[in-house]
Amino acid sequence: MSPAMATDGPALAERLLQQLERAGGGGLGSLEAAAALGLEHQQLVGAVKSLQALGEVIEAEQRSSKRWELTPEGKEIVQEGSHEARVFDSIPAEGLPQSELMKLPSGKVGFSKAMSNKWVRLDKNADGGPRIFRAVESVRDAVREKLQLVQQGEAESLEEKDRNELKKRKLLMEVIIKTYWIRKGSAFSTTVTKQETDLTPEMLASGSWRDLKFKAYNFEALGIMPESGHLHPLLKVRTQFRQIFLEMGFTEMPANNFIESSFWNFDALFQPQQHPARDQHDTFFLQDPAEATDFPMDYLKRVKKIHSQGGYGSQGYKYDWKLEEARKNILRTHTTAVSARMLYRLAQQEKFTPAKYFSIDRVFRNETLDATHLAEFHQIEGVVADYGLTLGDLMGTLREFFTKLGISQLRFKPAYNPYTEPSMEVFSYHQGLQKWVEVGNSGIFRPEMLLPMGLPEGVSVIAWGLSLERPTMIKYGINNIRELVGHKVNLQMVYDGPLCRLDV
Repeated sequence: MSPAMATDGPALAERLLQQLERAGGGGLGSLEAAAALGLEHQQLVGAVKSLQALGEVIEAEQRSSKRWELTPEGKEIVQEGSHEARVFDSIPAEGLPQSELMKLPSGKVGFSKAMSNKWVRLDKNADGGPRIFRAVESVRDAVREKLQLVQQGEAESLEEKDRNELKKRKLLMEVIIKTYWIRKGSAFSTTVTKQETDLTPEMLASGSWRDLKFKAYNFEALGIMPESGHLHPLLKVRTQFRQIFLEMGFTEMPANNFIESSFWNFDALFQPQQHPARDQHDTFFLQDPAEATDFPMDYLKRVKKIHSQGGYGSQGYKYDWKLEEARKNILRTHTTAVSARMLYRLAQQEKFTPAKYFSIDRVFRNETLDATHLAEFHQIEGVVADYGLTLGDLMGTLREFFTKLGISQLRFKPAYNPYTEPSMEVFSYHQGLQKWVEVGNSGIFRPEMLLPMGLPEGVSVIAWGLSLERPTMIKYGINNIRELVGHKVNLQMVYDGPLCRLDV
């Protein structure tokens, strides 16, 4: 390869050194050197920096300069004329309907500028609607002339106000150019000698190190950053959920009581004692302490009555409600037990005030362990209490909530819950799986749950709950989960249950 064609690192550096030798002792600028060598300026800057790393071969002083350049729109105007001139030229002697003029490529901008220059006039009372006419015989396209001066390298001949006006119209931009002034260094040479970076045992044994040039150590250089931990995707999404709830005016509930009594976990929610969810195959029961003892007795009696006898317009479940079952301690199966406590506390206020609560915490289910299920997962719960809330309020709140999360495709399906009526399951469309996936459950709490607490009759409570793991996958998708965990993720992961494992 001839020197004129060489553009690789060492060859390019040598060409620059030879050009510097020809320039004499005064030095040369990097722009001029790049032009002389037929290179892009950035290529030459790379050669300058590689020579600087060799020591005192060259001296390079960085300089900055400003110049004016045309934007793509400015270049178009130099070729075609300004928008206002094009609009003027498009108007025939009999005028042009304003609606047709606005359809022209330069119509909107050009009409505004032409009106400002008093080149055209608008007749609003013309037959067939507003019509545009020429107001002068001919015009001078000063904008195009000024841009032509800039293109010819004579931007400084324009007045500052003209440059600022063109810049405001985004036809002109000020560019800062960083260049180098290059001089010979104390160790100047027209050839580049490769410097050694390692002192090897062979060099020491043979003594060859005495005749070699070594690259100087840079004691200021930063070392390689050590590998460190990263936030788990679920933690990132949990933080985002919490921020969304706070933005929507919710208050976080204290959800740190993993051990709960069956009363608050089931009975207070109007869930009958013979419900399958209370079976040992679904719920973890504690042996020590096996039972809770502290209950609000008046409230407990009302709950017992609504279960066994009915009341508040309900016939109840008509069974023999037992205190022994209500006292059993369990690992909570849902954070709705926390919501029940908060709503009871809200009902004890002297005057009811609307409230919005949320919680994000762990719940426990006696699941069969597999790739997508563990004995615990994270539940997200939102509760709104106010007068006259309807199913429409619930659907609107859910759409707002999921839209803030980045999930916009939602569907609602009727469902059954013991403590909500009506109830809805929430589905979102997963682009990766190309199907609708359930992301949560929702509903309006039953009067049999709310009225025994002491809440006023007109108060409704809308609520929804979802597993933190499922919307994480909906939101990020499999490819982004890969990026978040920094490993390969098994594509065969199952999405129809709470995600408990990432196969990496």
